Amino acid sequence: MIAKKLSNAEQEAVYDLLAEAVDAVPEAQRLLFFAKLSLVLANMLASPGQVAVAVKAAAAQLRPEA
Repeated sequence: MIAKKLSNAEQEAVYDLLAEAVDAVPEAQRLLFFAKLSLVLANMLASPGQVAVAVKAAAAQLRPEA
């Protein structure tokens, strides 16, 4: 698990920002939007290792708990 760095209020603000951005993108382009956003954020992070950790953490959150 990745350490939490944003407060609950900051997480909510980011969620709202993402929700508004996704709603503004045509449905057929939403997957492309998320791919491009992921690449921009990865570039800002500037660490392939940290990107790999983030990818694994996000994927793990999609799996049902055993």
